[in-house]
Formats: sequence, C-alpha cells, structure tokens
Amino acid sequence: MDNFLFIAFPYLALIVAIGGSIYRYRATGFSYSSLSSQFLETKSLFFGSVPFHFGIIFLFLAHLIGFLFPGLVQKIIGANWYAFETLGLAFGLSALVGIVLLFVRRITNERLAVVTSKMDIFIELVLIAQIIAGILIAVQYKWGAGWYASNMAPYLWSIVTFSPDLSGVLALPALIQFHIVAAFLVFLLIPFSRFVHFLVAPFHYISRPFQVVIWTWDRKAIRDTNTPMTPFKPKNN
Repeated sequence: MDNFLFIAFPYLALIVAIGGSIYRYRATGFSYSSLSSQFLETKSLFFGSVPFHFGIIFLFLAHLIGFLFPGLVQKIIGANWYAFETLGLAFGLSALVGIVLLFVRRITNERLAVVTSKMDIFIELVLIAQIIAGILIAVQYKWGAGWYASNMAPYLWSIVTFSPDLSGVLALPALIQFHIVAAFLVFLLIPFSRFVHFLVAPFHYISRPFQVVIWTWDRKAIRDTNTPMTPFKPKNN
C-alpha cells in the first residue's frame, strides 16, 4: 500500500494531469477556463474568491519554493521560523474561509445549481479537506518549513528523478501522509475540473500596453430606452 500511495499513485496523477491537460486543450480548448459564474452571482463570489485565491497562491508558491530550494529556505527561515509558520497559517485560514464560502454559494444558489456538475462539488470538497489537513499540520507539527525541506523535498525530488525513496515520507505522521496523497489527487483531477484554468492564467495582462477606449457616442442618447439600437444610419460600401 505504501508503494502504491507514494510511488505508483504520484506517477499516475502526474501522467494524467499532464497528458489529460494537453488532450483537453487540443480537443476542447474553449472549456480550458474556470467557466466563470460571475454573471449569475457576483457578491458572494467576491467574498469567497478573493481570500481563497490569495491564500492558495501563497501556499502553492511556498511549497514550490521549498521544493526547488530546500537548503536556501532553511537558511532564510532560521530563527524566524515562528513568523513564517504564522504567516503560512494565516494564508491557510484565508484559503479555507474562501473555499467554504464558494462551496456554500455553489450548493445554495439555485441559479448556480443549473451549471454545477458533480465534479465541481467533488473538487471543492477535496480542496476543503486538503486545506483543513494543512492547517491541522501547521498547528500540531511545528517547524513545518524545516521538516518539509528535510523530508518532503528529498522525496519529491526522488519522484522527479525516477528513483523513489520513501524513507523520509514513511517517517511522517499519518496526517501529513494524507496531505501528500490528497495533493496528488488534486493533480489527478486537474484535467477533469474547472481547476485547469490556472494553466492558462492571463499573466501577459501584467506587461501588455494599456487599452485605450474612447466613447464617441452620446451617452444619454445611447442609454435612453427610446433610442434605436444604432444611432447612426448604416452605410453600405
């Protein structure tokens, strides 16, 4: 079972995540988005989406940096481990509050129920369980950044280099092992859920030139219900 959970399942999850995402992009590219429901409901979406995304992005980057540069992370944190632990816990709570609000919104709003699939419900439940596990780990097992760099990073690198080494993982508590398996489950579900949208995040908007929009129509006339749709007489070439 250990070999399946920490060797076979991670490889299966990564293969499905990469291969499935590529196939979905090529076969149904227009579905490669979050399939936003903002037009159906906006207010509660804002209060759920903002804390969730701020929290989950910080946590993802923290885990990624700890994986890529474990030695550097240990040196940087040093005696300041308590501040980093507190910061991580705060962002974890932010992500949890956000995802719970989004989940409640999805199951209680009648308009959203029409566009909600079983996968939407399942992926949100998995994320809730994953975030709760992470918060419990932060509370119960101190020095998370330290043992992540010394136990988790070598295990993850062993998976990447196709030389699986479970010695560090098997020494961890069951809660942390659950957190690891649930993380790979999230990767496995990426091609089948709305979660795929983070692969095509519009980061190019940050550096692109501003789009200048000039309104040349009479706003009062356009917004008057008695005004025809087109205030100008069409001209044919």
